[in-house]
Amino acid sequence: MPRPAPDPYWNTNVARHPGILRQVPRGCGHALDVGCGDGLLARKLAGRVRHVTGIDRSPEMIARAREVSGDREDVRFVQADFLACDLPAEGYDFICSVTTVHHMDFTGALLRMRELLRPGGTLVVVGLAREKSVGEWAAFLAAAPVMRVTKAVRRASAPEGMPVAEAEMSYGEVRAAAGRLLPGVRYRRHVLRRYSLVWRKPLTRS
Repeated sequence: MPRPAPDPYWNTNVARHPGILRQVPRGCGHALDVGCGDGLLARKLAGRVRHVTGIDRSPEMIARAREVSGDREDVRFVQADFLACDLPAEGYDFICSVTTVHHMDFTGALLRMRELLRPGGTLVVVGLAREKSVGEWAAFLAAAPVMRVTKAVRRASAPEGMPVAEAEMSYGEVRAAAGRLLPGVRYRRHVLRRYSLVWRKPLTRS
């Protein structure tokens, strides 16, 4: 089996891609990448999913995603506001989002993803939060040397024009809100200043 092509760049978002890909259910038919950017993760998903939709509200990012992806039919890109775009309810077996939900209303974003996910499907959110409590700052300071060295060694970079925004919610606030919105969600804080949420939507009761 041929090895996948190396990533064109690396950063703390790309670092989470392998973990996201491991969560893709077997036989996954339709996947949605929310805040797809230049489509790097969407193209990786296409190696495991029959059809992938990437959505982003940035015209520049969607234009780049379409250009890089060419005329392949297993991936399509939509330029739209995720919270307002017309997407099929319970239409996706797998939904992921990388460092995007802090650009939106957090509650609205998770409720929307929950609505679009099919029963039995998997949701993976990788996000950015801010430090507010003493414990959160202690965790950040302990990880800071590792983060600086890793970014320097890996020559961290991002596509030109990638939208950025400051996170408003703390890690604790994210964990508490996600627990209310997605009962049973698995929360994890990562060294490279990211958190992840993994949730499987319950099967519809008969």
